[in-house]
Amino acid sequence: MINDKPKVIVITGPTASGKSALGVDAALALDGEIINADSMQIYRELDVLTARPAKDDLSKVPHQLYGTMSGSVRCSAEQWRNLALEEIEKVHNRGRVPILVGGTGLYIRALEKGIANIPDIPAEVRRQGQELLEQLGGEVFKQKLAESDPETASRLHAGDSQRLIRAWEVITHTGKSMLEWQKEAQGLVPNVDFIRFAMIPPREELYDNCNKRFQVMLDLGALKEVENLLELAFDSSLPIMKALGVPELAEYLAGDVALDEAISRAQQNTRRYAKRQMTWIRTQYSDANIVNAKYSERLRGDFFTFIRQSGLTLSC
Repeated sequence: MINDKPKVIVITGPTASGKSALGVDAALALDGEIINADSMQIYRELDVLTARPAKDDLSKVPHQLYGTMSGSVRCSAEQWRNLALEEIEKVHNRGRVPILVGGTGLYIRALEKGIANIPDIPAEVRRQGQELLEQLGGEVFKQKLAESDPETASRLHAGDSQRLIRAWEVITHTGKSMLEWQKEAQGLVPNVDFIRFAMIPPREELYDNCNKRFQVMLDLGALKEVENLLELAFDSSLPIMKALGVPELAEYLAGDVALDEAISRAQQNTRRYAKRQMTWIRTQYSDANIVNAKYSERLRGDFFTFIRQSGLTLSC
C-alpha cells in the first residue's frame, strides 16, 4: 500500500560513492530540490575539500543548505534538523520533491527520529573533554568513556574525536548516557514518508575513489583553501577545522610534515571515514533500500525502479 504522506527522498552512502550525482539525476527526473545532509558542506569556507556541488550541478537543479553557515560556529544536529525541516516544508509548498543527499548519519537519524533534549554543556566541561582527549589519545580516551558509558563507547571509533568528546561531556555533565537521552528524543517523527536509498560500493573500489578524489581536490586548490581557512584563526576545536584534509594539509603548511605524507594521511583518514559510514548504513540504516554498488547507469536504473514503486512519478 502506497503511503499518501508527503514524500522525502533520502540518498546516502559513503564519501566518494557518487550520491551527489544520483541526487542531481533524481532532482531532474522528479522536479525536485536537493537538501544537504552533509555536516561539512554546510560551511561556506570549505568548497573543494568538502566536495560541494559543482557550479554546473547548481545551475541544473536548486540546492539548499550548502555553504550557508560560517565555520566559526558549530552546526549541531538539532540546528541542522530544524533548518532541514524548514526547507522540506518550503519545497513541498512549491509542489516539488525534497531530496536529501549526504553521508552524515547523525543528521539523517536526527531528522527521521528526533533530537534528544540534552541540556547545554558548560564550556568548562567541553574544554576538559578536549584536553583529556589530547592528553590520553583516542584509544585510551575511548576506554575511559567505556567506564561510565560502555554502550556508546562500543559504537564509536577511536578516531572519531568529536563524537567521543560529545559522549564524554554528556555523561559527565548529566549523569545520563547519549543513548539514554536519545530514547527520550523530542519531536520524534515528521509527518512525511521517508523514501530511503543507500549505496555501498565494493570496498576496494571505494577506497581507490577516495584516494583519487583527494588528488583531484589538490588540483582544484585544496591547499590554498586550507591556507585561507587558517588565516581566519578559527578555534581548533571547531568542526570545520577537523574536516577531512584540513588537519593534514595544515600540518604540511606548518612545516611539520612533507606534502606526500600529508596526502597519504588525508587519504587514509578519508578511507577510514568511508568505512565508518558503510558500517553505519549496514547497522543503523538497514531499513533503507541498500544497493551494493557505486553510481552508474545500472544503479541509476535500480534507483528509479525503486522510486516508481514508492509511488512517485518521474517527470522525464
